Amino acid sequence: MIFVTVGSQKFQFNRLLEELDNLVENDFLNSHEIYAQTGYSTYEPKFYTFKKFINKDDFLITMAKSSIIITHGGTGSIINGVKMEKKVIGVPRLKEFGEHVDNHQLEIIEQFSNSGMIYSLSDIKNLGKAIDKVENMDFRKYQSNTENIINILESFLSHEDN
Repeated sequence: MIFVTVGSQKFQFNRLLEELDNLVENDFLNSHEIYAQTGYSTYEPKFYTFKKFINKDDFLITMAKSSIIITHGGTGSIINGVKMEKKVIGVPRLKEFGEHVDNHQLEIIEQFSNSGMIYSLSDIKNLGKAIDKVENMDFRKYQSNTENIINILESFLSHEDN
């Protein structure tokens, strides 16, 4: 299953949803393969199941059932996907399409892509190729840095006591 999530920001991401409909209409994807959380998008998919919003538990369950996650450049969706070792395609919302107030999602997706954890897609017309490509790609696994940060803080604090 392909899980598509566009987040909960008060901006539409119609381009992504429309391109998925195009891929289904042109028999590139099966409509039963796709489930989308469409948020504040004004476009309603014609060929696949969607909900505007889903609660966190259902979100994580749906993500766990999916093999591919297609997401906007929100860090929460990306991190959840890579933690579950899913194949993540990051598609940035862009200011020029009224999808966000700036283009910071380009930088977020680039950082995750450069780390080898996700696939970055800048041209929405290449979504079909991206789906084909990620099916045969291996991505770097997510490793939490929390323990390193705790060790650094403990080391710093122990020096402060001396």
